[in-house]
Amino acid sequence: MGGDHAPAEPVAGAVEAARAGVEVVLVGDEEAIKPQLEELGASLPIVHAPEVIGMHEDPARAIREKPNASVSVAAKLVKSGEAAGFLSAGSTGAAMAAGAIHIGRIPGVKRPSIASIWPTPPRPTVVLDSGANPDVKPIHLLQFALMGAVAAEVFLDMPDPRVGLLSIGEEEGKGRDLERATYRLLAESGLNFVGNVEGRDVGLDKADVIVTDGFTGNVFLKSVEGTARMVMMLAVEAISHLPAEDQAKMQPALTELRARLDPETYGGAHLLGVDGVVVIGHGSSTARSVANALKMASEGAQADLVGRLAQRISEA
Repeated sequence: MGGDHAPAEPVAGAVEAARAGVEVVLVGDEEAIKPQLEELGASLPIVHAPEVIGMHEDPARAIREKPNASVSVAAKLVKSGEAAGFLSAGSTGAAMAAGAIHIGRIPGVKRPSIASIWPTPPRPTVVLDSGANPDVKPIHLLQFALMGAVAAEVFLDMPDPRVGLLSIGEEEGKGRDLERATYRLLAESGLNFVGNVEGRDVGLDKADVIVTDGFTGNVFLKSVEGTARMVMMLAVEAISHLPAEDQAKMQPALTELRARLDPETYGGAHLLGVDGVVVIGHGSSTARSVANALKMASEGAQADLVGRLAQRISEA
């Protein structure tokens, strides 16, 4: 029931994912969902949840005051073992609060972190934290790095991912007290730490996992998303003055470029550190985004993402 295009796009994405082999249960207002399924000629199980948490409500308070909100009911299904994970494209704060309150954290995890996968060339990059924790301590960033490395192993098939610390320069002494202290922890962590990386390095294959605080990470990723859209607009504009025949020849290359830059490739970000699979989708999620995010959630559950995270944290 969350997101700019709910329930139509989430339901359509769920149907697409189900047809691709993902077992999906829809959680929300049954009266609003059923007509969407009928229009698509599909049938999926529905768990009725009549309440919705708005984007401007206080997340923790709303979770407690609205026990029948769709995000709460979905989280409880994960806690009880009736579902392997849940996806929400609504309020990020509400999804995080539902995960923390109803599911709980993995033992030893100090702060859950949002891990985004960005489709950078020549291979994707995991960036965390993407918005869960604006204010952090060095120990939090160390745990983010440990969890991000597991995410890279599970989703990107990287057995020994390179971990970089986002800063304002490559040298060890660069950055705030936070970055300088974190640098020392990461250097001693046993991770494949490659040192500081800068914002411009995200597409230069210098690190597979980039770690930062939630404020910086959120600004960083949205800046990269905006830049990707600008590149596409400039590319389209550049060929718009060419003869139609030349434009047609360029179209396959533009289509490939759009696919490589498209953030909907993954559709969502994992909330790592919660004792269950939780995926947070974009508020503007389309059916394609939802389908891809559900596939990602399914892959995380099948690969025992939570168990592997728990093991890594316990060994640190």
